Amino acid sequence: MISRRLAGSFLGLAVCLQAACSPVAELPPNVLMVLVDDLNTDLGSYGHPMVQTPSIDRLAGRGVLFTRAYTQYPQCNQSRSSMLTGLYPDQIKVLTLKDHFRAERPELVTLPQHFRNNGYFTARVGKVFHQGVPTDIGTDGLDDAVSWDLVVNPSGVDREVEDEIITIVPPEKDKRRFGGILSWLSVPDSARKHTDEIGADEAIRLLEENNPHKTGKPFFLALGFYRPHTPYVAPESLFDLYPLEQIQPLVVPPGDRDNKPVAALADRKYQADMSDLQKREAIQGYYASISFVDAQLGRVTAALDELDLTGNTLIVFVSDHGYQLGNHGLWQKQDLFEGSARAPLVIVAPDQLPAGLVSDNLTELLDIYPTLVSLAGLKSPDQRQEGKDLRAVLNGQEAPRKTALSQAWSAAHLTRPERRGMKIMGYSIRTPQFRYTQWARGSEGLELYDYSASPDEFENLATDDAYQDVLVQMQSLMNEKLDKIK
Repeated sequence: MISRRLAGSFLGLAVCLQAACSPVAELPPNVLMVLVDDLNTDLGSYGHPMVQTPSIDRLAGRGVLFTRAYTQYPQCNQSRSSMLTGLYPDQIKVLTLKDHFRAERPELVTLPQHFRNNGYFTARVGKVFHQGVPTDIGTDGLDDAVSWDLVVNPSGVDREVEDEIITIVPPEKDKRRFGGILSWLSVPDSARKHTDEIGADEAIRLLEENNPHKTGKPFFLALGFYRPHTPYVAPESLFDLYPLEQIQPLVVPPGDRDNKPVAALADRKYQADMSDLQKREAIQGYYASISFVDAQLGRVTAALDELDLTGNTLIVFVSDHGYQLGNHGLWQKQDLFEGSARAPLVIVAPDQLPAGLVSDNLTELLDIYPTLVSLAGLKSPDQRQEGKDLRAVLNGQEAPRKTALSQAWSAAHLTRPERRGMKIMGYSIRTPQFRYTQWARGSEGLELYDYSASPDEFENLATDDAYQDVLVQMQSLMNEKLDKIK
């Protein structure tokens, strides 16, 4: 099933008029924004030895791969709202999965809305603004209607097989809820199309129908994939790419969790009791889902080539946050460690950014907004923007970002049942060498990690006498940043 919504009854007339008066050669670049749900950096282009992602890897070879891109909140709604408005979650008052930025900031112009205001045809396919997974698949969720001329809400076989899905919840307690539970299912390759496969079909159709060679109007197409968000539902052949005997779950070193505040450990029910086989199966499902998304991305980028659009299309490939898969005994998100805060980011800009560049500049996901506006040659919107133009950073016109704030509103009752009802705010600031995190302004704990000495964050150095000067410096950076975003 596909749900579609069209805005603007005079769209066809406007396109015809645009085509009549604007030669294609003079059009600004198109934009393809691909937003993936819960994808970490377990990708070939990021050096992962096992996960097969040839389409993402090829895309990285055509543009800039950012190795230190950080979400502003490691949960879907908060991250996406921040990314698409160019402001921090605190500034738009989006601190839970239910908040909508328009409630507090109705005047804001979103990234796609800005392109729409500048003559672009804008369309959304799948999850771009927040949708609960899997319950909101096929619906608008928390969409922003004024951002789009057209939306498509795909829904496929993954919504039809939920009674078959395997979870880590004991059978007697399984209530068929998958959004926050590790769950997976291998589906025969002959099954009906998956949601993301239908999404890729619809994206290709929109590229064909809105090809500027025909319409004379540039497009901003946002394609949101639902996988690898739980449940990890993918074709059987992709599960077969990752034999269980070749998967080695991470082993938490003795003492790793003992030196960290309880607030920092975003545990979820049943994960601590997973068997070795369950861990392998969960990882297998996650990796199969990544490869499935990769295949759909490849189909869409191939369509760009076939339609002669590649040379004048900006491409952004990004996830809303990272995903742990066992680090510190954590398996998903909503924590402020590197695995959850760090996200994959690739930007392709033909003739504007170098191909095959790997950038270690500290980057925030809200940098995407001003970067795309700059690359498209548009004037910035008349509103506050917190991000940096990454093109200017890469070209040396601005000093590289010295710090990257990764912030999270951590409602402890969401992740630690024994402290239900206690809302604790955590903020984390990342520099090239260190990460400093404070919970409830420090009353619920402090963390300091030196990645040059302990890249896996095993040692919390917040109470180490040798690091007290560093701690004071990081606290100063934190206070400066908090004053700015409040």
